[in-house]
Amino acid sequence: MPEKKVTWLELFYDLLFVAAVSKASHVLLHVESGTIPLEYLLKFILMFIPIWWAWVGQSLFVNRFGQDMFSHRIFIILQLLFVLIMTASLSVNFDAYYISFLIGYVGLRAVTAFQYLFISKIEKGNRQRTARYLGTRFWIGLVISALSLFFDAWVRYIVLYAGIAVDILIPFFGRKYLVKSPIHTPHLLERFALFTLILFGESVVSILAVLQSSSWNWKTVGFALFTFLFIIAMWWQYFDNVEKKVDQTLETAGQTIIYGHLPIYVSLCMIAASIQMLFLEQVSYPFTLCLVFGSVLLYFLSTSLVFHQYRNAQDRLGWRHFILMFGLLVAFFILNWYITMPNYLVVGELMTFFAVYAKVTT
Repeated sequence: MPEKKVTWLELFYDLLFVAAVSKASHVLLHVESGTIPLEYLLKFILMFIPIWWAWVGQSLFVNRFGQDMFSHRIFIILQLLFVLIMTASLSVNFDAYYISFLIGYVGLRAVTAFQYLFISKIEKGNRQRTARYLGTRFWIGLVISALSLFFDAWVRYIVLYAGIAVDILIPFFGRKYLVKSPIHTPHLLERFALFTLILFGESVVSILAVLQSSSWNWKTVGFALFTFLFIIAMWWQYFDNVEKKVDQTLETAGQTIIYGHLPIYVSLCMIAASIQMLFLEQVSYPFTLCLVFGSVLLYFLSTSLVFHQYRNAQDRLGWRHFILMFGLLVAFFILNWYITMPNYLVVGELMTFFAVYAKVTT
């Protein structure tokens, strides 16, 4: 597979999404009566999915057709403007910023769809058919989402996310085109790993928030230290797998990487929020346990799925490895459920889990 490097413009593009991810993640920190209300959990998901899909859409175009030329730079610079509009519109009070959010999201996706139509005039054969299919079909979801302007209250959100759902499903329906124009696997893995790194940064920010929110004592330092080692173990497991254990010569539609990373990203945001909640103890102990262990379980299941398909055949893990890791996580959860543990010990258990997970998988 010919070499394809991540460009500086792609990295600059990612930079603007750091702010979008941060604003969406902070919705998880709204606490009422010892829990995060279901309303805020849903708002986080509904904010995060358009951010993720907008980023994925441009990353996939660059992966298949992107070239560092003048017209491509103009398209991305135009997208950056829409990213700013969308990011500025992210708020728990979503109704007040709905129109500007819609302009930002639809503008982003419309530019990407137009890029496919533009490149279809240049490409030939299967690549041309793939570009034409995506460039025409993506407009279906965009039109549906845009129609939400004609509705009020909860109906507008149903219409908006119906359009986003159609947009997300278009590649599934066009798989027969995509497999004939496979993704560049090393480049795509690098792009998704870079976005993963952004989300690891949210956990680092949580450590800083912990250190700044309290006077330093041995409990604070112990919690921060265990949390830091916990994040390092997660980083070690993820990036060693990406770098050393996956078969980067595979030519596929890349859909396991693309869609499998959505729950990975959601779980990383939830883990970052859980770190602060564990320390500040503003949320009830049972709810905190369910949130943090549920987030870790989601991360474990998602990374296991994504890496299993792309792992080198000789490096694939068996059911005994899965049962070992799942059993360890369940054992820690049951222990903490029946015996109230200090927050630093809970984080220490999660650190141990990821240290074992890294050892088993790398």
